Amino acid sequence: MSLFKARDWWSTTLGEKEEFDQGCLCVADVDNSGQDKIIVGSYMGYLRIFHPHPVKPGDDVQAEDLLLEVQLQEPILQVEVGKFVSGTEGLHLAVLHCRKLCVYAVSGTQGNVEHGNQYQIKLMYEHNLQRTACNMTYGPFGGVKGRDLICIQSMDGMLMLFEQESYAFGRFLPGFLLPGPLTYSSRTDSFITVSSCQQVESYKYQVLVFATDAEARQETVQQKLSSGKRLVVDWVLNIGEQALDICIVSFNQAVSSVFVLGERNLFCLKDNGQLRFMKKLDYSPSCFIPYCSVKEGTINTLVGNHSNVLNIYQDVTLKWAAQLPHVPVSVKVANIQNLKGVIVTLSENGHLQCSYLGTDPSFFQAPRVDSKEVNYEEFNAEMKELQKIIREAMKTQDILPQSEKRRDLIVTAEVSPDLDAESKAIDSEVKAEVVPSVTVKVTVQSRVTAQKPNLSVCVQAPLAVTCDQFIFNDLEPDSSETVVLSVFLKGNCPPSELEGNCVVSCSTPTGIPKVAQCKFKLPLRLICFPAQPSKSANHKITIDTNKPPISFLTIFPDFADPSEDDQANVLGFQFLTGSKITLLASKTSQRYRIQSDQLEDLWLITKELTLRLEEHFKKQNCKDFACTFSGSIPLQEYFELIDRHFELRLNAEKFRELLSERAVQFRAIERRLLTRFKDKTPAPLQHLDTLLEGTFREVIALADAAEKNQANMFQAFTKLKSATHLVIMLISLWQKLNADQIAIMEAAFLPLAEDTQELGWEETVDSAISSLLRTCLSKSSKEQALTLGGQLSMPKDTSRLKKNISLFCDRLAKGGRLSLSTESATQQVTVVPGGCSTIPESDLEERVVVLGSTATFTNHKHAAKQKSKPDIYSTSHPALPVCLRSLKGRPC
Repeated sequence: MSLFKARDWWSTTLGEKEEFDQGCLCVADVDNSGQDKIIVGSYMGYLRIFHPHPVKPGDDVQAEDLLLEVQLQEPILQVEVGKFVSGTEGLHLAVLHCRKLCVYAVSGTQGNVEHGNQYQIKLMYEHNLQRTACNMTYGPFGGVKGRDLICIQSMDGMLMLFEQESYAFGRFLPGFLLPGPLTYSSRTDSFITVSSCQQVESYKYQVLVFATDAEARQETVQQKLSSGKRLVVDWVLNIGEQALDICIVSFNQAVSSVFVLGERNLFCLKDNGQLRFMKKLDYSPSCFIPYCSVKEGTINTLVGNHSNVLNIYQDVTLKWAAQLPHVPVSVKVANIQNLKGVIVTLSENGHLQCSYLGTDPSFFQAPRVDSKEVNYEEFNAEMKELQKIIREAMKTQDILPQSEKRRDLIVTAEVSPDLDAESKAIDSEVKAEVVPSVTVKVTVQSRVTAQKPNLSVCVQAPLAVTCDQFIFNDLEPDSSETVVLSVFLKGNCPPSELEGNCVVSCSTPTGIPKVAQCKFKLPLRLICFPAQPSKSANHKITIDTNKPPISFLTIFPDFADPSEDDQANVLGFQFLTGSKITLLASKTSQRYRIQSDQLEDLWLITKELTLRLEEHFKKQNCKDFACTFSGSIPLQEYFELIDRHFELRLNAEKFRELLSERAVQFRAIERRLLTRFKDKTPAPLQHLDTLLEGTFREVIALADAAEKNQANMFQAFTKLKSATHLVIMLISLWQKLNADQIAIMEAAFLPLAEDTQELGWEETVDSAISSLLRTCLSKSSKEQALTLGGQLSMPKDTSRLKKNISLFCDRLAKGGRLSLSTESATQQVTVVPGGCSTIPESDLEERVVVLGSTATFTNHKHAAKQKSKPDIYSTSHPALPVCLRSLKGRPC
């Protein structure tokens, strides 16, 4: 194994907690003394110059190896050595900062005493950059002799060229998005880079010179008209991946080539962009450098990777692999102390090493293992014990571990039984005189050391909390923290849920994450108050029970007034947003009626009624209490809410398109105005300023309308969620579904917490219901074989969704049952509960009975034919589901 390790010739560690990258290392004769030096710059601004001397293994680095160490004012991005000063062909040091380019002269003074020579740097000139720099390259641009010019690439894609002490010009790269590696080829006099489109691009220096000056990053009208001044790429090669580095190789015995190191491949190109060869790498590379090969016509390449390995290739053949003590971010080949081919590597944390690929043998010998006789009886006994432990552990079938009896982190929430005496509501949109709030006290308990616990309190909009994020100091074992917050109604519409959630997360000192959560229920008084009952209402639903009716004075003590006897059977509620709901209890039958002018407003009162009835009979030790629903499902009213929400989504899409068009128009007018203002002899504006102002007003008006539509869409979605909860509850009471089946319905009908244009409620629910209709509610194996294809997108209308919802109710009425198991997807029962006969699918396409309505919708195209048919819809079942053709918007 010793043959495959890079032999350490000299190494040191630079600074403490400093960072280095690809351009921070350079090897050159920076002081013009005839010997290579190692120049290193760091992101902390330190510039160091080394001249290594060989040391014995285990010895420390000598102090005289460090020739110079100076801290500059800014981070160092890249260091290069070249002929950067006019009037002399000596080598100078160029240091690239974020906003500055500095050129220094490095000189040494002969020492007369034992302290050695003294080195210093002198600033020759500097350029303050108007744009943030990324990297640079240098060379004899344009074939100039005896000096090097510098080209700097900015973060926004501008190439800034400097002719030593003076700034020459700047050009923007076309189609630029992100900066890539940059290099210069003196053979073709062109700049080569890799764009964000994963293409190697070459630009001639002469094309850059004669292109239009880039003072502003845009293609002006003159650029488009005069194609001769436009910056055109010389050649392009798509490599299909991002590049880490580019090097130009032009040795005497090898063909001039362009080497590109990609994320997974090493490419070698000709000067004209044609691919010479490519080497696929089975590791993640970090840096590379080509160098001269001993074999004529070939090129050697050093490639470092993130596995601490340095690979040496001769063209595409792997010749050697050596282990490094670090991951190199930059690698160079130097001639130091008359030793040719020294490999210089630098890691990101400052490990600088000079090594060689020697074959020194390792004198390490593995220690001799004491051999002893094997006791097979003890081994058999131990094996049996281990197998017993394995069998005990495999008895449980749970994938997740069982919950601990003693939890390390506990969060509890306690809701105050009374509303706050002084409301804590902040910036509420409700127009009521007083917007109440209720106090919630959250306690976090920890039985272990908890580092920086983070508590989040969430309630569904339009509810809001006074503070939803809390960060505590470290909790000691068996300690707790308590916070108090208030919940209130912020939006101007009733919420769909009166529940909140508390989540606390932290980590132990050993790094183990801990998460705990709890839910809390908010009182109904937070969003409504007692009111006079209303005799008439547009929407009514009736809940049947198997127990005699209970007085509202008992189950609604917070709303009913004991002094008024008439409130025992009739009770009125009014939301803070203005809607009224009336609750009635039958005196002769076991029924409760909930009525209101809005369908969605029935949900919270209906849910509160069933919960309080269950709690009341639970306290009475009555275990057979049950609620049922035998009325008609209000699907037609539910569909109106769906159409309203979808209409607002269409409006939002139209507003977005109009805003995009007006924005394009606004920018086009701006470009024309800027072009005219930049002319030395500006032409008349020709009312462009008036057109610009008018377009600006249209953009503002459209933005305001889109914002208002967004608020309306949020209210519509909240109402749709409330109505969806109500429909799910009525279907579950109608078909007597269990908790698992209700959970499937909720997952299908309420998949989204928030509604967006990219993923809306309609297409998501349509896909979920279609999946149920093709699986557990399918009528035949042919339907089960159908698959849903394509990605979710906004539909053109809601006819398909309403058709699937109606068919969903129809399948449930015919005996279908919801289940996620494929075994339960059996054939439909042919007898409908309640005595309904089955409806043939062909007849279902022609006529329909809408749930919640007694109207029969007729297809006018076949009206004459239908008159002679017998009425197949005569049935005693009141909740016969709907059909399909009526949902396409045809009049009845």
